[in-house]
Amino acid sequence: MMLVYDRETLISAAQRAGDHNPSDTARRLGVARNTAWRLWKGRTAPSAPVIAAVQRHYGLSADDLIRRAA
Repeated sequence: MMLVYDRETLISAAQRAGDHNPSDTARRLGVARNTAWRLWKGRTAPSAPVIAAVQRHYGLSADDLIRRAA
């Protein structure tokens, strides 16, 4: 079983909250800009602390962001 990070879900939630680029997301989540950029581009999956911040600020859970792929 492979787990896949769904970056589009994060980006959609961020944009609904008024965050239109990785810098906005970095400020809101309290992460480095390069971390937010990698999340927006799908270059990395969020760590547990980042998922907690995403849930707090955007209302998305780990299940919303990480999916099982066949």
